[in-house]
Amino acid sequence: MPLPVSEILEDLFFIERGYLNGNHFVYRGEEPVLIDTAYKGGFPETERRIRELGVDPAAVRLIVNTHSHCDHIGGNRFIQERSGCRVALHRIGKSFIDSRNAWATWWNYFHQEADFFDCTGALDDGDELAVGPHWFQVYYTPGHASDGIVLYEPNEKVLLSSDTLWEKDTAVLTERVEGSTAPFRMMESLDRIRELDVERVYPGHGKPFMHFQSAVDRAMKRVGDRISDRRRMGWDVLKKITVYTLLMRGEAEESTFFSTLMKTVWFRETVDLYFDGDYETTYHETMNGLTHRGVLRREGGALFTTVKP
Repeated sequence: MPLPVSEILEDLFFIERGYLNGNHFVYRGEEPVLIDTAYKGGFPETERRIRELGVDPAAVRLIVNTHSHCDHIGGNRFIQERSGCRVALHRIGKSFIDSRNAWATWWNYFHQEADFFDCTGALDDGDELAVGPHWFQVYYTPGHASDGIVLYEPNEKVLLSSDTLWEKDTAVLTERVEGSTAPFRMMESLDRIRELDVERVYPGHGKPFMHFQSAVDRAMKRVGDRISDRRRMGWDVLKKITVYTLLMRGEAEESTFFSTLMKTVWFRETVDLYFDGDYETTYHETMNGLTHRGVLRREGGALFTTVKP
């Protein structure tokens, strides 16, 4: 069953997806605009949802990406090839795309499927962005992603918070790519946006929500806890990226999944960094924890996740 679509401002629609695919937005006007385009493997569904709103991908004039991670830029190449549209990212993300840096974007680090595209515009903190008749203020919010931004519409007090702010959880912090200051930059970003007057939040994953200040407080506590106890940060990476890996694959053979993860850079480095290189014990604790939470299902020798893609 499709997840909800809602009109958040006149002719600007929020499309809720899942965890593999980030939420995205469609402006339905004479010059259509997309904000984020989900995951490459989910593009058939992304296209269907866009068309249901009466927008032909070939007519899109602009794509704005909140950052360059695979679950937010996945449809860019397909849409740009059809439409010749402009694409705008934060200037750091533009540099990643222009230089074909598939490590800084996380694609290579987490073995993700993504395509480069032509990034034609650079956004920076303090810019104003027109989406049809709606003007958004650009706030640079590094931490989860070094090129992360949120978009704020002050008249209606609407925040497109991307992966900077979710309602009840926080996006993964990847110190091995973003550096050891990533959690501190995340705290600074959250502290900065908490000063905004926000009534409605539309996150990068999950449902829209209204209790902005309490969500910021929860997020800052979570990040603070991970700064105080680095193993919490490690568990968060392991659990979330294991689930993401299963979503990308669809399923995995249980007997070989440990060896599959051992071939990845991210798994070995995460265990080295937070758990003293104890790969097998850490793997089993991760899988048991996911099973206990009902996030992981074992069936007929295969592993599945119950999380919506």
